Amino acid sequence: MKIDSHQHFWQYNESEYGWIPNDVIRKDFLPKDLAPILKENDFDGCIAVQARQSEKETKWLLELAKESNIVKGVVGWIDLQADNLSERLDHFSQEKLIKGYRHVVQAEADDRFIVKPEFTRGIEQLVSRNIPYDILIYAKHLGVTLEFVKEFPVHDFVIDHIAKPDMKNKKFAEWLVGIKPFKKFHHVRCKLSGMITETHFHKWTEKDFHPYLESCLEIFGPKRLMIGSDWPVCLLSGEYKPMMQIVKNYISTLSTDEQDQILGKTAEDFYRL
Repeated sequence: MKIDSHQHFWQYNESEYGWIPNDVIRKDFLPKDLAPILKENDFDGCIAVQARQSEKETKWLLELAKESNIVKGVVGWIDLQADNLSERLDHFSQEKLIKGYRHVVQAEADDRFIVKPEFTRGIEQLVSRNIPYDILIYAKHLGVTLEFVKEFPVHDFVIDHIAKPDMKNKKFAEWLVGIKPFKKFHHVRCKLSGMITETHFHKWTEKDFHPYLESCLEIFGPKRLMIGSDWPVCLLSGEYKPMMQIVKNYISTLSTDEQDQILGKTAEDFYRL
């Protein structure tokens, strides 16, 4: 299968999606909107990822997934610091389409949030149940995230959006120093996603991303990389097809097996599709 490993759905309202920056994406985005785009771009399905820190949204995403054959799984949100976490995980364990969880670590005021005992106790419960976890951070969090993944050396993690390097200000070297050490940690994957929204909107060229893609291939290799659109957030800076072509074009010189890994097999294996 060809899998878009990272996208979102929402029914827009300002109170719940106040983080959405402009009118381009201040509207509803549902599976019926994404289905023809996936087909046009030769993807068989997608992973729907949480956009709000709410169990209500997780349940809604699961309902969408049950109604749509394009949604192969959901990365939901659950309060990993809650006293009743075990009970909530038991509840969602009945849902076959739950494939993992994510917390918006990038938005936490404490840059060391991801290694706080209150949070890592929750991760321990994911580890005991073998549930994958998506890591949403900025490049500045890579050092502390390295501490985090060392603490759980056999659990399945994936870094979203190549850790959001500051491409606007050309901070490539700082990002590279932070992400290079992950080469040794084979339980950590990386999503080739979310890159165009880290640039000046609509002012990018494919070549701008080549140093990042080259580094990701060298650090993670095809078996630890997966393509993702971050649709509809990506629409802030470009359309779906040219954005996905950045990765497709760059990996076109790899073997067919290596391309298949990045375009779907890594996501299939990671999320147990």
